[in-house]
Amino acid sequence: MDKNEETPHHDIIDEDLYEEFDDEELLELVEAARIDALEKARERKARLKNPKPPYPKWIFWVIAVAMLMNIIALLPQTISIPAIDFLKTSAKLSAQEDIKEYKQSVVVIETEDSRGTGFSFTSDGNILTNYHVVEGNNNVTVAFKEDGLFNGRVKETYPEVDLAVVEVDGEDLPHLTLADEFTLTEEEPIYFIGNPLRFTGIANEGYVKDYAIVKSKEDPVVMMDAPVYRGNSGSPVIDEAGMVIGVVFATLDTDEAGRVGLFIPIDYFHERYSFNGGIKDENET
Repeated sequence: MDKNEETPHHDIIDEDLYEEFDDEELLELVEAARIDALEKARERKARLKNPKPPYPKWIFWVIAVAMLMNIIALLPQTISIPAIDFLKTSAKLSAQEDIKEYKQSVVVIETEDSRGTGFSFTSDGNILTNYHVVEGNNNVTVAFKEDGLFNGRVKETYPEVDLAVVEVDGEDLPHLTLADEFTLTEEEPIYFIGNPLRFTGIANEGYVKDYAIVKSKEDPVVMMDAPVYRGNSGSPVIDEAGMVIGVVFATLDTDEAGRVGLFIPIDYFHERYSFNGGIKDENET
């Protein structure tokens, strides 16, 4: 199917996947409720030792059950079953030698108020990520899995396709290879590696679905059936040949496919970036 003939989608969500994970506040509430419940239990136990308790025992049981139900009500908001599943999948994939190698090139990118993913695509420290991960910043912190922390400088930005290049001073850094172009093959298996939900270096898998038109982009992007979460922004999408074919930037809810991940085809980066020095000249192909 031609990518320009797709039906538009306008219900994009979670464009800012890099933002603070708000559920941390809920986790704090759960912990506070747990401590409160334990304190109530200790008080109940002390009172039950009294031969003439001031209240019937059943009242304490009602309170305990009510506290438990409140905690259970919070859990779906803080701990997603699919989120637990992706950790299991990551552990399995990370045992593969190719995934181990890919993970060395994937970095954490942090600013004062955000956290996202990026990946090195040259040995001398050029890193590709989303524009919205570094938006408003000239300098960021970059963390490699094995090579440690670097001061990163925002070198190039392409807001129209939500891509940016960050550079660090380094030599012989691990890096991924970019595909020359993306060719849509439905059901094509892919891997992607990122830092979702405050975890680091999570590998996961899925498959390519189709092109999609979203209101924030002039050009079509690509849907993939894969567990994408907040913090996956900037994750490399890697095909079975080990080539980067795109960059994760958002999720989308659709009537037909449900919740899917979205990635920017690597072609859009090649159209704008010159390996000889950044932005391409008009006459450069």
